[in-house]
Amino acid sequence: MAVNKISWQQAGHVTEPGRYMFRFGWLTVSPDDLCVWEKFPNAVFTLVKTAGTNTVAADIGEEFHLGAFELRKDAPTSEK
Repeated sequence: MAVNKISWQQAGHVTEPGRYMFRFGWLTVSPDDLCVWEKFPNAVFTLVKTAGTNTVAADIGEEFHLGAFELRKDAPTSEK
């Protein structure tokens, strides 16, 4: 997998928790993840592959959730 971190900008400034399809697979964004991005718009999360047992999910792409994040001061502030 080439993508291992994702910013709010890369996630399309999602505003609702949920499951979203990206080029690297499915991403589940939690309410807590959104709180971090709202408070720190330049935060970058590590993508964590979800261990799935659903064989259908394997056919449509990998599943990820957001793990640890880091704050980046060098990135320009994103607009909401």
